[in-house]
Amino acid sequence: MRVFLTGGTGFIGGHVAHQLRLRGDDVVALVRSPNKAVALRESGCELVVGDLSSDEAIGRGIEGCDAVIHAGAVYKVGIPKSEHAAMYESNVRGTERVLDAAIAAGVPRIVYVSTVGVFGDTHGKLVDESFRRDSKFPSEYERTKTLAHEIAEDRIAKGAPIVIVQPGGVYGPGDHSEIGNVIEQVRTGKLPAKAFPETGFMFCHVEDIAAGIVLALHAGKVGEAYVLSGEQAQIGELIDRVAEIAGRKPPRFTVPTGLLKLMAPLGPVVGPMLGFPPNLGEMIRSSDGVTYWASDAKARRELGFAPRDLDTGLRQTLAAAR
Repeated sequence: MRVFLTGGTGFIGGHVAHQLRLRGDDVVALVRSPNKAVALRESGCELVVGDLSSDEAIGRGIEGCDAVIHAGAVYKVGIPKSEHAAMYESNVRGTERVLDAAIAAGVPRIVYVSTVGVFGDTHGKLVDESFRRDSKFPSEYERTKTLAHEIAEDRIAKGAPIVIVQPGGVYGPGDHSEIGNVIEQVRTGKLPAKAFPETGFMFCHVEDIAAGIVLALHAGKVGEAYVLSGEQAQIGELIDRVAEIAGRKPPRFTVPTGLLKLMAPLGPVVGPMLGFPPNLGEMIRSSDGVTYWASDAKARRELGFAPRDLDTGLRQTLAAAR
């Protein structure tokens, strides 16, 4: 199979490319910078230079492909308003361009990588793919990914051969997200305090999410969405489990959320000093007592999705960092 892939230089997309190549599939990867695509090139991927704003590059990459996986997106929470337009252009308009180009080219199989974040705060409940959010958007990331998800649903309603996957809280070796930073700081004993310990995620190792995406490509039912989540836990639990595995003492102090709220107006200055993004208000709204809990039962049942447990995944992640 010849697969056009966006987001191949990203955390999840890189693992998707690797797994496709191991299967023997040909991969055509859209890359903004060839210098950041060394691993893709070395694995045998064909590179098309361009980004999600380029109709020409997208069309050239899709030509002759049997399938498209659109995993490209900007994932940041806590960004200043000055970055909102660029995120919208990538996450929303980029999704329109890729899906519409694939449809126009008659590609018979399209996988769109969404997120459980489109459900918003699940208020401590474990939801499934039928859930619809009842809360405002706390971040521009959540807003733009929800709009992109709706674009995919719109194209499905018009007959496009799209399968949607919705990853949960991804982690694993080489992760530079906020979750990855927390795990690394705990591993090295440098996390001074817990922040938002009650924030809830479905933690899933990056290799398992990539495997789920490939499963959806081959076994997913057109028009359906599949949550690829993993194990349910809160950030405080994650910190304690990482500390135990690493032989470290977890932080005894928890940063009061009220203090962070008072500091929010000074976010651009204070945030980076504390290891937080500059838009503290957006980060607080996305974290304070929020749960992003969604069941992967459907993916397990219909795709054969079988993610590893959290302790196993954390041990492997820490071992890879030594």
